[in-house]
Formats: sequence, structure tokens, C-alpha cells
Amino acid sequence: MLEAMQSAFVGLLSFEHAAYMLLGIVVGLGVGILPGLGGIAGMSLLMPFIYGMDQVSALAMLVGMVAVIPTGDTFTSVLMGIPGSSASQATVLDGFPLAKKGQAARALSAAFSASLLGGVFGALMLTGFVVVAKPLILSFTTAELFMFALLGLSVVGVLAGESIMRGVIACGLGLMVGAIGAAPATGESRFDLGIDYLIDGVPLVIIGLGLFAIPEIADLIRRSRPIAAESGLGAGWLQGVVDTFKNWFLVLRCSALGTFIGAIPGLGGGVVDWIAYGHAAQTSKDTSNFGKGEIKGVIAPESANNALQGGALMPTLLFGIPGSGSMAVFLGGMVLLGLQPGPSMVTTDLELTYTIAWTLALSSIVGAAICFFLAVPIARLTFVPFNLIAPFMIMIICFAAFQARRDLTDLLVLFAVGIVGIFLRRFGWPRPAFLIGFVLSSQAENYLYQALQFYGWEFVQRPGVLIIGGLTIASTLMALRSRVSEEGAVTKEARGEETDRPVLGGADKAERRPQIVFAVLLLATFLYGVMSSAPLSFLGSVFPFYTSALMVAFSGYMVMMLVVGKPGHSAHFDQEVAAKAKGADDGTTVWPSVGWFVFLFGMTSVLGFIISIAIFITSFLMVRTQLGVARSLLYTGLCIAFMSTLGHYLTLDFPAGVLQHYVEMPWPLK
Repeated sequence: MLEAMQSAFVGLLSFEHAAYMLLGIVVGLGVGILPGLGGIAGMSLLMPFIYGMDQVSALAMLVGMVAVIPTGDTFTSVLMGIPGSSASQATVLDGFPLAKKGQAARALSAAFSASLLGGVFGALMLTGFVVVAKPLILSFTTAELFMFALLGLSVVGVLAGESIMRGVIACGLGLMVGAIGAAPATGESRFDLGIDYLIDGVPLVIIGLGLFAIPEIADLIRRSRPIAAESGLGAGWLQGVVDTFKNWFLVLRCSALGTFIGAIPGLGGGVVDWIAYGHAAQTSKDTSNFGKGEIKGVIAPESANNALQGGALMPTLLFGIPGSGSMAVFLGGMVLLGLQPGPSMVTTDLELTYTIAWTLALSSIVGAAICFFLAVPIARLTFVPFNLIAPFMIMIICFAAFQARRDLTDLLVLFAVGIVGIFLRRFGWPRPAFLIGFVLSSQAENYLYQALQFYGWEFVQRPGVLIIGGLTIASTLMALRSRVSEEGAVTKEARGEETDRPVLGGADKAERRPQIVFAVLLLATFLYGVMSSAPLSFLGSVFPFYTSALMVAFSGYMVMMLVVGKPGHSAHFDQEVAAKAKGADDGTTVWPSVGWFVFLFGMTSVLGFIISIAIFITSFLMVRTQLGVARSLLYTGLCIAFMSTLGHYLTLDFPAGVLQHYVEMPWPLK
């Protein structure tokens, strides 16, 4: 163990490790600053670039991003009152009022200081947990590991929002999509629809970007307005740091809360900030200033949501259970690097485990320092209209998706998954539940068929399996009492309150029709899963067949409830209808924004990526943003230069269209 710690420490100080960690930190801060993206989309952006990298460098980049996203999203929470991610919602309650009082600098510096301390605390707890957990982990067999996968799936109860049924079905859909391709036990082809691209399954990066990045960007484009109207940070940088250390015991308690909550798979970022905020309010003698600009209301959630990362890595690394949505993508990244979470992380790969823990601590320190030094210019970026940022983000997303397999089909599958993500978002189906189902699908199936081969169905009688099964049931029951919506807030249904979602009962049958059609399509998908997997061998069909059959029952019930239109049923939710009912929408839909994606993908298939992106960015800026010709061309030129430089140094090609097949063109147009 000492040898592993020494080797990890030496590697941590190497120039290459520091460079990749810094790259992850910079990208993580950028993702955190842009509202609506969050850790899942950010992690998905990095996935294509870890192919071919050595494990230590790739992990340094991924952990660097994981560590600082909760720090970067503080900018939008404090300066604009817009949570950068679900883990920063509570920061808005007092951070934004402080900014309106001219104390934005004080709020930001307190948040950065608390984030630094929380991140270091979480990393230290992860380091200590490795020592304690080692003998326990080595006693697990494939039967117990399969049950841990089920325990990971049980967190769907937390992510189910105001309808547990939607969460279960979304998770089931993720499990089924994760089963696309060759069966791990027999090599039989499943659910590939005769499409060669699907023989190896759907790449994780495309699932992450399609489910999260495309729906959020399309919605932000639809709103078509500046994010904020005025800037200004005020004074108080030193005062914020003093406030943090003055409340050191609060930081310590909330960091411990964050680590503990992060270690509970699936609970994570959706509730940690609210629990920490509530704890700060409950333990304060004077609560009158909370919600009006109380600095403790900034310190508590920021220390907790950064300590969360160390806690979330515990079940991810040691048990293969993603502690959060971003950890689910991180888990997929480990698999891409040839790392298997579980016993190997405390034996043969112990050095990497320590490297991850200490990189997390170092990244928290470096990320907070960067935020301090670059606060003023970064703050100005948050006041740029999103329509100016959107073309660049779309370009990066498409490029990242193409790197999954470097096939033009990558973009078509990205668009298809993006459409599914838009419908899931619109009708309130939890996308993190889908993602967790997808990531755990192959792991659960692998452990299941190995357990069946070694022990038969008698494996369910093993003491460890029974104990973990009991924990799974308990976790599910607890989750039903503390569910969080996809936006991060504890649901009203879980708190025993009446929901304020619009009732789409009998008189609103026309408004329910799109939901019914979508639910019927899901039902048809699961029926296809049953019929397609039934003819396969036992080991090839056992997992997808029973999963699909169970989902047929659940989705059939959902269709029935939608058709009957029982008033007040929480499944009757349409985001667009809700926004219009509250007068919070301008009456537009997201589909014109989706049209821009169609425009880009269509051109790419004909003209190739670089030519198409040049036409797309120029057209978008002139038509949607109404930017002048000269400025649009300058912006486009800078984007193409950035993309070409990136492709050159990473030795990457760009998607080719029909034109490139008939005309020999120079790089990067070929």
C-alpha cells in the first residue's frame, strides 16, 4: 500500500499529469459557467478524447473536470440567479440577493473558499475509505456484485421526480438501449435492427450528449434573450474568505454531510445543497436573513456540493455503482480505459485509486484559485446572449459525438437520441434515470450470467446477496420519501404536498395526445424487446427479455392512466403546457431550434463537417442572432480556426459527406 501511495504521489507531480488535469479543470469551469449543461454533458464532451490516452492522463483530465464543475456553476447562481446545475440551486437563495446588494464579490469569494475546503475534505475521506473498504471488497463474488448493480438501479426512485412510474420506465429504456449489440455471454446480436453501426451498441458519449446537451441547448436557443442585463461584482473579495474561515465548523459539518450523501448512490447533487442549506438555517441563532443575503446560505451548500464529489467516487470506484449522473459517465470512461471498478481498484489498480483521490484534492485547490483570478472576465461571459454562444457549443458537441466512432452515423444517432431526450424533458421523464440504466446495463448483465454459471439461481440464497437485497429495498423505500425532480428540488409529492403541475384531465385531451403517443411508442419499443429477445438462447435473452417484459407492464399502465386522464395524476405533465399556464413562456416551441440541428446534420452528410459548420454558424448568427455579415464571418472564421487547430494537434479527422467521396479535397475539408 505504501508503495502504491508513493508511486501515485510521484505521478501526481509529473508535468504530463498536471497538464491534463489543468485541461480538465479549464473545460470543467467552462461547462460550469454555462447554465443548462452540467456535469453529465461536460463529462460526455471529454469521452471521445480519452481514446488512446494512457490511464493516468485520461483520469487526470476527467477528475479535473469533476472537481471544478460545482465551483464554476457558482457564477451563474450568484450573478444571475440561475442555477448552473442542480447542485447549486440553494446557492441562489442567498448568493443572488447578495449580488443585488452589490456584494457579489463577497458571495463569490466565500463560495470559492468553501468549495476548495469541501473538495479537499471529500478527497481525504475517499483516501481513508479505500483502506477501510479493501478487505470487504475482496470478499465479494459476482453474485454480490450483481446485487450491487441492482442497488445502483434502485436510485431511480430518487431521480423519478413526481412520478415513480416515469422513473422506472426511463431506467428500463436505458437498460434496453444498453443491451443493444452482441450479448456478452453468447455473442448473439440483439436489437440492432439490421444496422451494422449498432452491432457494438450505442456509444456512451452519444447517449450523454443526446440526452442532456441537445435538449438544453435547443431550449436556451428557443428563449432567444440575454441571460442577464447588467454586470458588476462590487467589493468584498477578502471579506468572503474571512467569512468562510469564521464559519469553519459549518464548513466541516456540511462537507461531512456532502461526503456522506455523495456516497449514497443516486441521491447526490439533487438534494445535497438543500440539506446543507437547511442544516445551516436550523443551526443558526438568527434565521431572519436567510433568503435575503445570508453568507452562511452560500458557504453551506458550496462546501457540501464539492465534498459530494469525493463521496460519489466511493461507490463508483469500489462497487461500480455511480454515485450521481456525472459519475455514471465517469464509470463509462473507466470502462473505455480498460478499468473495471470493484476489487481491482484496491489491489492491482490501487495506485490509480490514490491518484484519483489526490487529483480531486489538487483540482479543487487549482480550480478555486483560477476562479479567484479570472472572476471578473469570466463574470462578463455570463452576460453574453446565449444565441452567440450556441453555435460554438453545437460545433463542439457534433465534433465530440463524431469522435465516438468517426462515422457519419454518429451524428444521425446523436440526433435521434437528442429527439428522445427532448421528449423525455418535455413530458417530465427523468433523463438521469435513463442514463443510469444505460451505464449499468452491461455491468448488471455480465455479473448476472456469471453468477448463474457459477451458482445457478441458488445465488439468491447467499448471505451477501440477501443483505444487499435488503439494502436495495430499504434504499428504494427511502428514495420514495425524498425524490428530487430533474431540476434538483425535492418533489412536492415526496414532501406530502399537492403538486402545482397543470391538470391535463378530460377537457385537455388534445394536450394529452402527444404524451399518449410518446407512451405508446415506448410500449411498442418494449414489446419489440420481448419478441426480439425471446428466440435467443437462455443466457443471451434472460436479461433483456425479463427487463422488457417488466417494462411492458409498467408502460402499459402508464398508457392507460394517460388515456383515462385521471385528474391531478402526476404523469399528466407537459413542460410546454405548464410554462404557458404560468405565463412563463412566449408561446414558442423547441422544434424551430431543433431545425437548426437538422440543417447542420443534413448539410454535413452532403458537404462534410467543416464546410457545413462554416455555413451553419454564419447562417445562425445572421438569421437567429441578427449579427452583421462582417461580424458573423469573423466569428465563423475563429470557430473554424479553433476546430482545425484542435483536429491538427489531436490528429483527428472530421466527418466527410458525399462531396468528399467524389472530390479530392485538402485537410481539413476532406
